Amino acid sequence: MAFNTGLSGLRAASVDLDVTGNNIANASTVGFKSSEVQFGDLYASGFLSAGTNPIGDGVRVQDVKQSFGQGNVSFTDNGLDMAISGDGFFILNNGGEIRYSRAGQFGIDKEGNIINNQNMRVQGYTADEDGNLSGIRGDLQVETDNLAPRRTTNLTSDLNLDSREPVLETRVRDVGPLAYADIQGESFDVSYNDGTPDYNVDLSTAPDGSPITTARQAAAAINDAPGLSASATTTATTTLDDGFITAAGPANFNFSLSINGSPLTIDTSNITSLQDLVDSINNSSETSISASIVDDGTGTDVLRVIHNQGETLEYSYGDGTTTVGPTTVEGDVNVTGERVVAGVTSVTADADFATEYAASPIRITNEFNPIDQRTYNHATSTTIYDSLGNPHEMTQFYVKEPAPGNGVGVSEWSIYLQIDGEMVAGTDVTPYTARFDESGNLQSINGDPAGEIVIADWVPKDEDGQPNGADGPPATGTTVVTPIPEPPTTSAFVLDLSGTTQYGTAFGVNDQQQNGYTTGRLSGLDVSSEGVIFARYTNGQSKALGQVALASFSNTNGLSPVGDTSWVETFESGQPIIGAPDTGTLGSIEASSVEESNVDLSEELVNLIIAQRNYQANAKTIETSDAVTQTIINLR
Repeated sequence: MAFNTGLSGLRAASVDLDVTGNNIANASTVGFKSSEVQFGDLYASGFLSAGTNPIGDGVRVQDVKQSFGQGNVSFTDNGLDMAISGDGFFILNNGGEIRYSRAGQFGIDKEGNIINNQNMRVQGYTADEDGNLSGIRGDLQVETDNLAPRRTTNLTSDLNLDSREPVLETRVRDVGPLAYADIQGESFDVSYNDGTPDYNVDLSTAPDGSPITTARQAAAAINDAPGLSASATTTATTTLDDGFITAAGPANFNFSLSINGSPLTIDTSNITSLQDLVDSINNSSETSISASIVDDGTGTDVLRVIHNQGETLEYSYGDGTTTVGPTTVEGDVNVTGERVVAGVTSVTADADFATEYAASPIRITNEFNPIDQRTYNHATSTTIYDSLGNPHEMTQFYVKEPAPGNGVGVSEWSIYLQIDGEMVAGTDVTPYTARFDESGNLQSINGDPAGEIVIADWVPKDEDGQPNGADGPPATGTTVVTPIPEPPTTSAFVLDLSGTTQYGTAFGVNDQQQNGYTTGRLSGLDVSSEGVIFARYTNGQSKALGQVALASFSNTNGLSPVGDTSWVETFESGQPIIGAPDTGTLGSIEASSVEESNVDLSEELVNLIIAQRNYQANAKTIETSDAVTQTIINLR
């Protein structure tokens, strides 16, 4: 009996030593789970009953149980290394056999499959070409090909336009030339708001009480009115030609010119041609006078004299016997009315100045010019891409306009668009008009409340200004719908300004997003806490390649270890519950990390001492039993 008892103890202690030694050997094995031996005593008993004072038959090993407690998580330099923080196992495909492991030391094989050190493929949820995760489980694979370019089909700009900005464009109404004789002695009122007279212009008497007798004085009187500016010019086209001068001869030819009755000193002592007379006039001391030779409309060159300040001219010429003139020429007045001038009313005289003013054209004196920042209030640029992945710079220009109506409760801005220095979306002819309400919110763009602008006339070009081979604009007459359908076939794209505001604060670009990008090469991999594997590319894009799947079991201790730090499903473990990391009871993923062995080396060394002691004690039991038996044998 004692021999059997001691022998069972030796066997149990030997198993304990083996398990402890295995734990110690795997103290540095990633994902390893320690084991412990569970013992049970042995008693002899009959079929119907046991003895009153049964004596034990020794010990037996009931089970070697693994501890699936969490091991420490340590960081690594491999982006594909993963550690599970919490419950769950990685799912591995071992040539068709499914295994489960906590060891997350992963890499990539030559085909791009994510594998462990034993070339088992990691299982997960695959993604499509656009990075959308599916519910289909399979081998996870990293695509090492270049990321194909994507053309821009949508650009969203979230801007704030400063409502405090002034209107930069100066719109003026040009009136003239008006002959001084037609406006002489007139008096008219100027209004700046609703037609009510605000200022009176009197063309008969100057502010100092002197009479107005020339176009120059009339222009000065008009200039005194706020919002009006005027200039005067007197042009005298004579009938004097070269033939008259030649026929008269230098000795007989004479010419006189007066400015407001004051004779101009001109040297006519040796005039032999019309050009000599022109030079003599231009060499006079009067700098406001200029002379030139012009065609009188019949093919004859004649003398023209201009006084650029609008004084009255009087000229005459002769050949000694005949005198032509004197001829009096009064000046013309040109008037410019700025935007602030609403109209000219209450005209008193023969000429209808109000009609002239109302019918005159409107001119923009500082019209929008993309290379002159003084002609726009705000501008912002962003990079867009054509179908070949070539980058292009798109610039949006914003010009504040006069508020429509009475300016209460509504504001307007003009929008100009430029790509690579060329105007697009027809804004070279007519800009888009953005209207904002009294709260600064965008009401519409060209009447469309959606706040979208479709750019359908862009031809992508190279640095030399030639088409670069990328898709161009849609055919003439083609209707472009928004959003642009996939896959796009033209260069048309949508500028979404629905989030644009006009508040009383500085201009700012709150957000600007476009969906295009150039070609990209794989530059790195990232893994999220949900186990999603993202590929990073050199063009700044990232795309989901798949998501690691985890499995849990109702009875984890029912799993069967098969080596290589992996387990397989058994009847006792139950079927796996598979899901995405960080869902349900499954743990999360720690990227660039591994889970270390959960072996407590200090504890194992103590267990080793205990197992050794137990082994020695059981051996002593056998030795003692042998001595007792030998004593009996030696009895005589």
